[in-house]
Amino acid sequence: MSVKAALFDVYGTCVDWHAGMSAAARALLADKGLDPALGTAIAEGWRRQYQPAMQKVRSGHEPYRPLDRIQIETLDDVLAPLGLRNALDETDRARLNAAWDALPAWPDTVASLATLKTTMPIAACSNGSQAMMQRLAARNALPWTMICGAELAQTYKPVPDVYLASCDALGHRPGDVIMIACHDDDLDAAAACGLQTGYVPRPDEWGPGTHTPIEAPGRFTFHADTLPALVAKIV
Repeated sequence: MSVKAALFDVYGTCVDWHAGMSAAARALLADKGLDPALGTAIAEGWRRQYQPAMQKVRSGHEPYRPLDRIQIETLDDVLAPLGLRNALDETDRARLNAAWDALPAWPDTVASLATLKTTMPIAACSNGSQAMMQRLAARNALPWTMICGAELAQTYKPVPDVYLASCDALGHRPGDVIMIACHDDDLDAAAACGLQTGYVPRPDEWGPGTHTPIEAPGRFTFHADTLPALVAKIV
């Protein structure tokens, strides 16, 4: 089955959120005269707040709002256990939140996207808002054809509407579109919607030495150990 368009997960797959957010949090804490060693705890704790907060939207208990708003709403839950709830003011919190829009791309991301774009349209399919994706793209020169994802569907992955609305925006049937990610649950959800899938591990997503291999990567349409190798199988 040929592939006519590609969707990409972004956080973890295309950009290194752990290194970027840890560094940003450490820098802020140092500027405030606080313990910079807590920076990694902020980054990881904040990331872990994503799923429970988004689940309230997915379940219909709360209305959709962009991820950057959800991040600000959950920041107190991250800071309180670290004893930092009253140590950071509104400006500090805004600075931390903005760091999500300035995360560094993995070294192989831009060239791999550019290669794939020579043969098909490529699009971000993230739970981040379109504005967040645009800022990340500008920061890293990510050559998206377009930005799809959660904001199109007004809900969050892995709800099927996110993948299907993204395929519609690209103008292709789900079976002609591939979803590329380092998260197997994202790919399983896309596959359930009829999309082809491409798995690439990002061993350092949660920091060096933290990688846990997923089970049965062969269940995906394509898989490879690196993004360039995965792209080479698709084109």
